[in-house]
Amino acid sequence: MKLLIDTSPASMVELIKEDLVLGQLITPLTGYSDAGLPYGIDNGAFTRFNKKEFTRILTRQDNAMDRCLFVAIPDIVGNARRTLEIWRNRYNLCPPKWPMALVAQDGIEDLDIPWEEMKAIFIGGTTLWKDSKCVVDIVKTAKTLGLHVHVGRVNTLPRYKHFAALGADTCDGSGIARFSHMLKELKEGLEAQPVPELFDNIPQEDLV
Repeated sequence: MKLLIDTSPASMVELIKEDLVLGQLITPLTGYSDAGLPYGIDNGAFTRFNKKEFTRILTRQDNAMDRCLFVAIPDIVGNARRTLEIWRNRYNLCPPKWPMALVAQDGIEDLDIPWEEMKAIFIGGTTLWKDSKCVVDIVKTAKTLGLHVHVGRVNTLPRYKHFAALGADTCDGSGIARFSHMLKELKEGLEAQPVPELFDNIPQEDLV
């Protein structure tokens, strides 16, 4: 699992040298310029959705769509039903040519998830829900279907290892974006406690 960092192109010059970093997270909240790397577009709804800025970023990035991993369609934090209502009206917010990501929120496990309509799923939700078995099943389903999985708010080693072991593709964390020591600590923690390989805990005789 690789990190997408919400920071400036100047800062990305050094960050991209780290094996853990894939590219940039572009968000209406900070509005940083494109660093010319793989990127995802967040919607900023965890704080406050700004449609004008969200639209401006999509317009700005139109010629760089080939590097875009996903666009997180606006969501309602902690409320899957309301988020799915917005998803049904997504073309009013984002042109259909973009690789759209549904942001999974609390309770989506009890609703019909429109898997065939998305290119990616963004794991949002409250902390308690994000750490639940429901989310494990959602990530596994998404990977089985060949979708890109992005996980929001990953700032600690245990959470990183948990989702990396599930096969999530990318993640972001506001703490890691703001404080260089957090990325260093994550890297050192992974060197000391690597993420297990998929078959690490299976006896060799069971692999024959």
